[in-house]
Amino acid sequence: MSTESTTDANGTSPSAGTPGASGASGQSSQSGPSNRPPAPGSWRDRLRGRSELGVSVLLLVVGVLVLSDTLTMETVANQRGPVGPKTVPVVVGVALLVVAVALAVDVLRGGRGEGDAGQEAGAEPADWRTVALLAGIFLASAVLIDPLGFPITGALLFWGSAYALGSRNLSRDPLIAAVLSMATFAAFNTLLGVPLPGGPLMGVL
Repeated sequence: MSTESTTDANGTSPSAGTPGASGASGQSSQSGPSNRPPAPGSWRDRLRGRSELGVSVLLLVVGVLVLSDTLTMETVANQRGPVGPKTVPVVVGVALLVVAVALAVDVLRGGRGEGDAGQEAGAEPADWRTVALLAGIFLASAVLIDPLGFPITGALLFWGSAYALGSRNLSRDPLIAAVLSMATFAAFNTLLGVPLPGGPLMGVL
């Protein structure tokens, strides 16, 4: 009689189906590594999708160059009026620095630009090649503006920027770049009174 009480009709022990035993077995089967935060990846993983930081660095460098050149600019001592040759470059340089810092803070806090309709922002990989080309073109222009002058350097700047952004029209782009460079040179020298280096073309212009 005692043997029949410890086994059921199918010959199995009641303790095999008790909740305590099943809970213990389930707990042991689900035991695994603890939920720890993933280790930080490499610097490439951290910068992936944040190509705007390159633009921020570029704006910062250009702003510093503009302010440094403006503060060392020679002006006429007897000039009158609240607006002088240094006013516009100082405003532009400060604005570049403010925009560079604001952009970097926004990107580091997870901000992203809005994509086109039906396209998720940041879905495509960051185009660091374009950012590097633009940065190199701006730095080369800052170095070459004194020996070559603004007309030639400006034309190279506009043409190189168009090339870095994907334009490959060799018959149209250099012409447009030269026109923009000459127009900018004339506007600064004539309208704003800000002398720009003319380089080898100073005698011609």
